[in-house]
Amino acid sequence: MHRVAFSKADTAKFISHLDLMRTFQRSFLRAGISIKHTEGFNPHAFVSIPLPLSVGFSSACEVLECQVLNLPLEEVPARLNAALPAGITVHRCYEGVRPVKELCYVNYIVTMEYEAGAPFGAESAIRDLLARECLVMEKHSKKAKSGKVEVDLIPLIHRATVEERRDTIALDLILRAQNPGLNPELVVEAIRTHCPDAAPDFVSFHRRAVLDENLQNWE
Repeated sequence: MHRVAFSKADTAKFISHLDLMRTFQRSFLRAGISIKHTEGFNPHAFVSIPLPLSVGFSSACEVLECQVLNLPLEEVPARLNAALPAGITVHRCYEGVRPVKELCYVNYIVTMEYEAGAPFGAESAIRDLLARECLVMEKHSKKAKSGKVEVDLIPLIHRATVEERRDTIALDLILRAQNPGLNPELVVEAIRTHCPDAAPDFVSFHRRAVLDENLQNWE
């Protein structure tokens, strides 16, 4: 299995997961790169993204899995970049060795903006909130009959750093990636719920790194 490391920025961050998969499938064709297809009556190009990114998030560390059949891997990035839309940039293509189950944490930078400046005491209130022993929130769940399930965020937050910067408060979060994973949007929702005075006017999310259990880059 081969892996394509790419970033997603600017307007490309609004491309949904399914549309992103289709975009890559078309780009492989336009770039003249043959990849493995599924078998059966209606075969299609096999591409997979182990950790789908939420719409509106930017990222410097996305990974797509495929099987390149006709090119040296070092030629793949240039060819794909010539065929991909603006905002999606392939950085390298390499042999995938480590299993997806070893992808344990994700590092997010969450930037919360305030039109009138960060409220007095907001930084310390958020820091205290994320330092609680327990922080239960509801989230949507397709498996629950009610459509919602309660989850304690604290065991899923490995590290949280809070820093005020003029009109913004930045959260540097290392969160569980899977089984279960924690979406940083739920962290912001907890701030809105429990620290209403610190509720931001605008929020941006950036995925900076995907990590293994030792907090080393997963590849």
